[in-house]
Amino acid sequence: MKLLQTMGGAGNGGAEEFFVRLALAFEKCDLNQRVVIRDHPFRKRRLEDAGVPTDTLRFGRWFDANTMLRLKRIIRDYEPDIVLTWMSRASHICPRATTKTPFVHVARIGGYYKLKYFRSCKHLILNTPGLVKYVCDLGWPKERAHYLPNFVSERRTDALDPRTLNTPVDVPIILGLGRLHSNKGFDVLLESMALLPNHWLWLAGDGPQRESLLAQAVRLGIQDRVRFIGWHNDVAPLFASATVLVCPSRSEPLGNVILEAWAQSVPVVAAAAQGLQQLIVDGVDGLLAPVEDAPALARAISEIDDERAKSLAEAGLRRYKESYNEATVVSQYVNFFTKLIH
Repeated sequence: MKLLQTMGGAGNGGAEEFFVRLALAFEKCDLNQRVVIRDHPFRKRRLEDAGVPTDTLRFGRWFDANTMLRLKRIIRDYEPDIVLTWMSRASHICPRATTKTPFVHVARIGGYYKLKYFRSCKHLILNTPGLVKYVCDLGWPKERAHYLPNFVSERRTDALDPRTLNTPVDVPIILGLGRLHSNKGFDVLLESMALLPNHWLWLAGDGPQRESLLAQAVRLGIQDRVRFIGWHNDVAPLFASATVLVCPSRSEPLGNVILEAWAQSVPVVAAAAQGLQQLIVDGVDGLLAPVEDAPALARAISEIDDERAKSLAEAGLRRYKESYNEATVVSQYVNFFTKLIH
């Protein structure tokens, strides 16, 4: 089986990280793969160091003729059985299969995208049942919409010395993780911090809201207890140091950070965005608060004492091992590909 994966994504993001994890996992299988990505040096190095044949293209705006032409040549020369395109840009510019270059075009979607970008695709992979329903409600055929979940890194490590991030020892540490974008709701998390005077926040990520969030922390008078620590490719030490992972998103189809927290045995508090409601069993493997409700979010965080933390973390780890571990997810992908070509 020959698989070509293409990703024209941003420098950092949950989908981009999962793309790399999945490609590295496929290298352990009896699967011949090649990947085409935007020229992101760290991502390219990780893939090539693991032996994944990697090409880089510009992936410019929608009418990037050079990228289209070069991708068409790669497909012609490689002769893949399946082309798996990630998100809208790579899917939109992928050439159509022909009798001379026959392949099955599959797109992997992790968000509420418009279907116009995926008209040339034969099948869609969605990483939540909610997204399957979303595309089918828009008219996509049910038999060509497939739920395949994500997995995350299970590597564990020692906790950081909090003093390296100018944080006192033995204070409760809230971990916020993700792109600093309005959809992620970190402004709501900062408002809740004003109601949690004994907690400290490590906000790991970067994005367009960084400056406005810094200004908000100053305005709320909490800047001494908030650390903007930038994007981290290795999050295991952060989880090992955290008291609780908080995901305050306004919109979140899945929430890889929830899976990461579960895999690391860290309790979770989240806003009840649609995807997070479908993922988390409230009161069992996480606590949910209404979206954009800072006082409710603060109350949920304050409920995380030692006993509650232990029960939530244990239930989350069980959920991860049952449904989202690497071996299970990779097996589902390989079985799906096998069915497509046979």
